[in-house]
Amino acid sequence: MARRVLTGEKLEKELERLSLMREFERQYEDCAFICGIDEAGRGPLAGPVAAGAAILPKDCRILYLNDSKKLSESRREELFLEIKEKAIAWSVGIVGPERIDEINILQATYEAMRQAIAKLDPAPQILLNDAVTIPGIAVPQVPIIKGDAKSVSIAAASILAKVTRDHMMEEYDKEYPEYGFAKHKGYGTPAHITALKEFGPTPIHRRTFITKFV
Repeated sequence: MARRVLTGEKLEKELERLSLMREFERQYEDCAFICGIDEAGRGPLAGPVAAGAAILPKDCRILYLNDSKKLSESRREELFLEIKEKAIAWSVGIVGPERIDEINILQATYEAMRQAIAKLDPAPQILLNDAVTIPGIAVPQVPIIKGDAKSVSIAAASILAKVTRDHMMEEYDKEYPEYGFAKHKGYGTPAHITALKEFGPTPIHRRTFITKFV
C-alpha cells in the first residue's frame, strides 16, 4: 500500500506532533548519540521478548512515527524499513522462552535490552527508556513513562522490537500452524488458549506463563 503524501495543513500538524515528541531529544541535545529503548512481547504466552534500540540523526524526519501499538500493521512495516534506513544505528535484542522461564520476564526483558545496547555502533551516550531503568548499564539512563508516545527515539525502538518479534512469530506459525501464531503473535487469545488445551505446549511456549491452561 502506497503511503499517503501529506501536504499543507495536515503536514504542518504532523510536523508539530513530531516536534512535541522531540522534547527529550532537545533536552539532551548535547549528547551526539541519543538512543531510544523499548520492548515488545512481555505479555504473550509464547515466543521471545524483543528489545529495540535506535539512535536517530538529530535532523531525522520520519512522518507517522509513534508508539507501535497505535499504528496499523502496514504502517509499522513501512516505518520499520524507514527507521533502519535513516538511523545512525539500530539493533534488536532477543531472549527466548526458555530463558524467560529461567530468570523471569522482567529480567529477560532487561537482558534483551542489554543485548540491543551492546550491538550498537556507535555506542549511545544516553538512553531514553520506556519506563524502566536497566540494571548493569553504565550509560546514563532516563526512564520515561509512556515514552513510546513521547519520544521519537523510543517510538522508533518500539517499532523495531514489535515488527522483528512479529516476523519471528509468523515464522513460528509455519512450524506450528494449529496455534495461530501469525494472528495473535503468542498472546493469550481465546483461540490460542483453546489450541493450547487441545494440542499442549510447543517448545516456544513459556512454561511459567501457561500453568493454568495445561
